[in-house]
Amino acid sequence: MNEYLIPANANRGKLIFGFFRPIDLIVFGTGAFITLILLFVFQNSLSELSVAIGVLSPALITGFLVLPVPNQHNIMVVISNIYKFYFVERRKYIWRGWCSLNGKED
Repeated sequence: MNEYLIPANANRGKLIFGFFRPIDLIVFGTGAFITLILLFVFQNSLSELSVAIGVLSPALITGFLVLPVPNQHNIMVVISNIYKFYFVERRKYIWRGWCSLNGKED
């Protein structure tokens, strides 16, 4: 028969480790790779705090972007939703109804 219901959280099975999309791992892997290269380049001057923060910043920033958030997927998705809402799909709703004065006051 093969008639069964799929639970609402079944999409989680499509994710890598149950949390990450392929683009999330690509973004974080790129940040980690850039940090690794910077560690090799600046290995003699890592004793300075500003250099150490600068070298570690690509991995920290990309790690923050793929951090899971409740009721959303991750920070990257939240930022893209905010951008779409305010800049791309902004709509102007004009109220016209039986209680609207249409700009005229009596």
